[in-house]
Amino acid sequence: MADVNRRWLLAARPQGMVKDSDFRLVTEPVPEPAPGEFLVSQTHLSFDPTQRGWISMDSYLPAVKIGDVVRAGGVGQVVKSNHPGFKVGQMVQGGFGWQDYMVTAGQTEFMPVTPLFPGVTPEQALGVFGITGLTAWFGLTDVGKPKAGDTVVVSGAAGATGSVVVQVAKALGCRVIGIAGGPEKCRWVVETAGADACIDYKNEAVPARLKELAPKGIDVVFENVGGEILEASMLNLALKARIVLCGGISGYNDEGPPTGIRTYMMLTIQRARMEGFIVLDYAPRYGEGVQGLSKLMAEGKLKTAEDVQHGFENIPATLRRLFEGKNFGKQLLKITDPPLPVV
Repeated sequence: MADVNRRWLLAARPQGMVKDSDFRLVTEPVPEPAPGEFLVSQTHLSFDPTQRGWISMDSYLPAVKIGDVVRAGGVGQVVKSNHPGFKVGQMVQGGFGWQDYMVTAGQTEFMPVTPLFPGVTPEQALGVFGITGLTAWFGLTDVGKPKAGDTVVVSGAAGATGSVVVQVAKALGCRVIGIAGGPEKCRWVVETAGADACIDYKNEAVPARLKELAPKGIDVVFENVGGEILEASMLNLALKARIVLCGGISGYNDEGPPTGIRTYMMLTIQRARMEGFIVLDYAPRYGEGVQGLSKLMAEGKLKTAEDVQHGFENIPATLRRLFEGKNFGKQLLKITDPPLPVV
């Protein structure tokens, strides 16, 4: 076990694109667990667009305080334990933050610490069977409520959540149109994830292509991007369409006040519904989502893509990849390989 705990602390509220200078790397002694606590050594970190909001403002969670460790989900191994429910050597996941080690009694800031199921890799635990996959599952099935034969449009379709949405929608019998950036991502969305078509927003006119691919309109929009991409989908809504607001990554690093949605009157004209959701609200039903996703994977109907970076010093740059369009699938960073030395 190392004798220091590296930690990335929030140094400043980001202005525009997140920068390395928004964070500060410090080293501290490895914490000791008190009675009823255990020490986790992290092996993998999860990176999600929502982290940009967590370090900027109060939202569904309080903003990370200046000087505090940056909030994030992760997977690690128990290396010291004074807790009867967690054994040394056990692999666990939780909201451990940007640090090597964390002491906990079993509850982190925004999620409980839970053991990894046998056979589930750290990548799967943080991706398809974690918050990412559960966001896709509940956002689509509970908010979007697609029916077989519906046309579903998924923005950010090559991303961690969007790629799962594409495959769940196909498994439900929908016609699926993805939107992604670049020919390589679009090729994966169609050939691997199974979408019926994918629009390359970097090289194609999205509004025109949506009308061409969905001549009868769009029944469900799963929105991860916002901005002009959302507006394009809204211009081609079917009657009683449902828009699932998962994210708006295109505007997360904008400076100044956000712009409004210019096509919002289409909601009235098409008697459509737009609804946001936060996956944390579905915590009592997480088991239901994991069961559904596991079934699709066992049937060969769900494939995953992970973008794994390396090096603790590269953590801020790895977060930035999400907003530079560099990630392909779930963005992760591996700190080290288990098994780890135990105490």
